[in-house]
Amino acid sequence: MTRHHSKKPTRRGRLAAALLATALVCLPATGLLAMEAGIAEPLARLQQRWAEIRYELPEKQQADAYAALAAEADRLVEAHPDAAELHLWAGIVRSTQAGASGGLGALKLVKQARAELETALALDPLALDGSAYTSLGALYYQVPGWPVAFGDDDKAEWHLQRALSINPDGLDSLYFWGDYLHEQGRDGEARQALEKALQAPPRPGRELADAGRREEVRRLLAQLKE
Repeated sequence: MTRHHSKKPTRRGRLAAALLATALVCLPATGLLAMEAGIAEPLARLQQRWAEIRYELPEKQQADAYAALAAEADRLVEAHPDAAELHLWAGIVRSTQAGASGGLGALKLVKQARAELETALALDPLALDGSAYTSLGALYYQVPGWPVAFGDDDKAEWHLQRALSINPDGLDSLYFWGDYLHEQGRDGEARQALEKALQAPPRPGRELADAGRREEVRRLLAQLKE
């Protein structure tokens, strides 16, 4: 099954709100030991800078800031081509850049983001607790479908479910799943997922990201109650 454009047409095809939700993947402490040498510190910087742009920078300044961060992510990927974590974050930054930039250029950026996320999965599907599945799932349900782009609700659900099977208590995996369920009109299930997301354990070093994501969870829960 492909996307059904009759459902929630006001949100379909809106890259900005959707693509901004594809970031905030945590860097679990357990992942530091298994990560390629030299990756942990620059990856943490990418994550922190992303959160600063998303939650502290005025919206009109975000597109340029994301572009600069994407260039930095690209440099890191070039230096460490086998690091799934860096491909994952290169994809995340590209998708948020698309959301902030808008326009026809956003489509090119989300395609680049998908390619980076698919590379991350090919290298290590369990990297960062399977976060590439979460980010790909978000892209699939929030970008437009054919013939404009590659949006596909069935692929979205498969990827989001896979993410939950790897990280069932994660803040991001539960948030995206709840948002997807809301998009599908399954608000009862969405509420359960979002309430569970609020109980997710804190992520050391990701305080700003956690605060921002939890606020997004609360806003979506408030919409469900209206």
